[in-house]
Amino acid sequence: LTRASAVTGAVTLIQRFGSALNLNVHYHLLVLDGVYRRVGEGRLRFVAVPAPSTVELKGLVQRIAERIGRSLERSGLIERDIDNAYLAFDPAEEAPMHGLLGSSITYRIATGPREGQKVFTLQTLPAEPDAPRPDVAESSGFSLHAGIAAKASRRDKVERLARYVSRPPVATERLSLTRGGNVRYALKTPYRDGTTHVIFEPEDFIARLVALVPIPRAHLTRYHGVFAPASRDRARIVPRTRTVAERGEAAATDRQRAMSWAQRLKRVFAIDIETCRQCGGTLRVIASIEEPAIIERILDHLGHTAKPVDPANPSRAPPQGDRLV
Repeated sequence: LTRASAVTGAVTLIQRFGSALNLNVHYHLLVLDGVYRRVGEGRLRFVAVPAPSTVELKGLVQRIAERIGRSLERSGLIERDIDNAYLAFDPAEEAPMHGLLGSSITYRIATGPREGQKVFTLQTLPAEPDAPRPDVAESSGFSLHAGIAAKASRRDKVERLARYVSRPPVATERLSLTRGGNVRYALKTPYRDGTTHVIFEPEDFIARLVALVPIPRAHLTRYHGVFAPASRDRARIVPRTRTVAERGEAAATDRQRAMSWAQRLKRVFAIDIETCRQCGGTLRVIASIEEPAIIERILDHLGHTAKPVDPANPSRAPPQGDRLV
């Protein structure tokens, strides 16, 4: 199969954070485990491929490391000598942001009297020896993990995987304050040395968050191949939305229809407006009220207050509290 006879696809999600809120730029990719083969006029047939072997992974990560190194060198970001490669800028002339980024990468404190020291950690579990992982390949500081697959019929597993690769940097449920007023963050998975928590001083915690902010206008989700917006084959692969079906361009099945706004509230914010909180029965949406004046009258009747809304700049934040009117 060649590029002329088949097409594949992937979705890349660029993440800038590690589990300890450290700056760790890495890519999460959802990749088709095969290709769509062109079998006729406008027809595609999916052809699956087996999982990559350990040898193939090692060869691929070596190729990735070499290409990225050459790209950074051509861009003037790194310089090489016989033995090493190093950043191509003068630390004395670096921007203030570089110090925050460097401290975040090296797990060091960026501000305050303890600047430059290692971040305080809690090791509450015994250390574990490194175990070989056949689904992980490493080369020149790069690592490649290809050990998770999901069948197309396992939509629940596909969704869990998509949620994981697109998760936000901070898990608020693992965030707490110590008695001394410092910020304690629990790791999702303990490190091999037994580390389970990291401790930040308040100012240094803000510096950690600043280092995780991407540069302006940088797309952190990117689509490739058959999933790309400009792909001529995208419409044959990606399910059509309700809008397309309503325009009469093509018939969409119930499985293909986009979620309603009520379903999206439940999926994203865990706000279920289709189930009664008192009796557990099913609720039916009878109206969607968006006029601020009418909303204020309803809230006044129910004895609730609402902050005035600027019609020119309405808020799109999720509803606050446990009441949804």
